[in-house]
Amino acid sequence: QVQLVESGGGLVQAGGSLRLACEASGLSRYAVGWFRQAPGKEREFVGAINWNGGSLRYTDSVKGRFTISRDNAKSTVYLQCNSLKPEDTADYYCAADRSYSRRSDRADDYEYWGQGTQVTVSS
Repeated sequence: QVQLVESGGGLVQAGGSLRLACEASGLSRYAVGWFRQAPGKEREFVGAINWNGGSLRYTDSVKGRFTISRDNAKSTVYLQCNSLKPEDTADYYCAADRSYSRRSDRADDYEYWGQGTQVTVSS
């Protein structure tokens, strides 16, 4: 069992930045995805990183603004969110995939999920 813990959410003005973190023991053996869910909307893929950080993918709406990285020595994956927009407001979740080289955009491919951290971007 992998217990993922997200942190770093908060309230920020449009144009600002936040860095979200996802920590779990043994996380280096997993690919990690970030998803978000806004009120009244379906969960949406944000981006994913493979086990060693050598391969990434992002959804189009965050390309050039968000960056995923990982520090396997700290068992932590980060989501750096820059140039935030009000439409980025959502609960953000990290998830772990045992297929460590995959960077899936499908929530069903991830076996373990964190509890989420809230990001609110004011206009």
